[in-house]
Amino acid sequence: MSVVIPFSQALRERTSASSATGDIGCTFMADLMTGRGTRDDYVQMLAQHFFVYEALEEAAERFAGDEVAAPFLSPALTRLPAITSDLAFLLGDDWRSRIEPLAVTSDYRARIRSASEWVGGFIAHHYTRYLGDLSGGQLIRGIMQRRFGFDTNGVGFFLFAEIAEPKEFKSTYRRQLDAVDWSPEARESVLDEVAVAYRFSTELFVELAAAKAAASAAA
Repeated sequence: MSVVIPFSQALRERTSASSATGDIGCTFMADLMTGRGTRDDYVQMLAQHFFVYEALEEAAERFAGDEVAAPFLSPALTRLPAITSDLAFLLGDDWRSRIEPLAVTSDYRARIRSASEWVGGFIAHHYTRYLGDLSGGQLIRGIMQRRFGFDTNGVGFFLFAEIAEPKEFKSTYRRQLDAVDWSPEARESVLDEVAVAYRFSTELFVELAAAKAAASAAA
């Protein structure tokens, strides 16, 4: 008899496989974390995340009354107000007119919107983005504060102030995933969409690196 592993474990394994086959040539985030990246690089990364989270949190509003999605929709995860505040601090009150999505960001945003026509597709993107940012947020925030002299302004995106115990929060989230009564077909569809979401997240950093290199070459 085959053993069905918990859904949350299957998701972790799928993202681990995606990570193993990701573009190892992407150095954008590594540069930012090790001091080779600039303040402008950080701002550009936040700008692209604005467009991603705008689409994701629009979808979250539509699913607020959905029986399957509702347990995952904690206000403590909401990132868009923090990103807009960060960008206003970093770029000024006219920040919205000063940013635009990269091609991959536009594609990513469109994928979130199309996938979110079904609750499983929405949860796939919700899981990939929020748990990923929650996992790395504290480390990234600390490095950006030291590198660029930020206090809390400018790094609000990575400050999950209402989540005192991220590890416990993620464990609860995964238990909620396991509690959903997925059909085998729905389960596989969510797993496939998580792989798509992870690929877009990776490709976003690849394109950020490419845009930076192109700007440097043109300077």
